[in-house]
Amino acid sequence: MSRPNRFIANIEINGKVEVCHIKNTGRLGELLVKGARVIVQDCQSPIRKTRYDLIAVYKGDKLFNIDSQAPNKVFGEWVKTTDYFGRVTAVKPEQKFQSSRFDFLLETEERRIFVEVKGVTLEQDGVVLFPDAPTERGVKHIKELQNAVAEGFGAAICFVVKLDGAKYFTPNKKTHPEFCEALKSARESGVDILCVDCRVKPDSLEIKGFVPVKL
Repeated sequence: MSRPNRFIANIEINGKVEVCHIKNTGRLGELLVKGARVIVQDCQSPIRKTRYDLIAVYKGDKLFNIDSQAPNKVFGEWVKTTDYFGRVTAVKPEQKFQSSRFDFLLETEERRIFVEVKGVTLEQDGVVLFPDAPTERGVKHIKELQNAVAEGFGAAICFVVKLDGAKYFTPNKKTHPEFCEALKSARESGVDILCVDCRVKPDSLEIKGFVPVKL
């Protein structure tokens, strides 16, 4: 495998090199390495430049989903079945507050909750971390979730770990200290910080359970 730029990878399928679209613009340096086994989706279309989408990568025997759109999809399904937020009566994606657009606004019988969802693919010895690169946008979202709490809304950040069996989640202080400090401040302000892992299969992804959070 090679990655000429953040949008495409050259992969081998049945002995032939194919140009494949990567459904994630993150660094993914520990995953997209030479010799890695990958899962692709065949998306033949006359309007596409590439036939395949790269959606998952094996790191040893662990399968990591790297589709950047997947966390919001699985969260939107999961929140309708869990009682974590109480009895949810409405799930509204892409809701604006101040100068941010959060992934979800949940409505319950008692309150309205803004939720920002972050997909996690960085893993080191079973510990999962976010972000894998500095994210000023992420810091901005955290601060505006704090503003939402100050105005009487509920607020939460859900880290969706796109692999199974994580030991715990912690912010990646080495990569972005400001994000780490903002997350700690947010929790002190009443923003709920939660993390869930996923049951990852070649053809499916679903939230499995909670992962401990260590800030």
